[in-house]
Amino acid sequence: MPDQNTFEWICEWFSSNCNGDWEHDFGLTIETIDNPGWSITIDTAETSTILPDKQWILIEVNELDWYGYKISNGRFEASGDPKKLQLLLNLFRKELDSIISHKQD
Repeated sequence: MPDQNTFEWICEWFSSNCNGDWEHDFGLTIETIDNPGWSITIDTAETSTILPDKQWILIEVNELDWYGYKISNGRFEASGDPKKLQLLLNLFRKELDSIISHKQD
């Protein structure tokens, strides 16, 4: 749904994977870090789309403008400065959409 905003989308994705078991062992976390900034972890284990591994990618303009992410064992892990929460969630969405579009080809 291209017109769906990031927060609506992540809520829908989470809800669609809740099955009584998945949300107890996997799911997602959003936390603050002391850099300051955000840290998110989203586990795609036992969902319909498992993300392939990707090495840590860091984009750092300066100490106040940065973000990075990696994917390991289907687990998306990202962090960024205080203004990057939506960008981090969009990175996850982009990775997931890429896998889904390749499945449809």
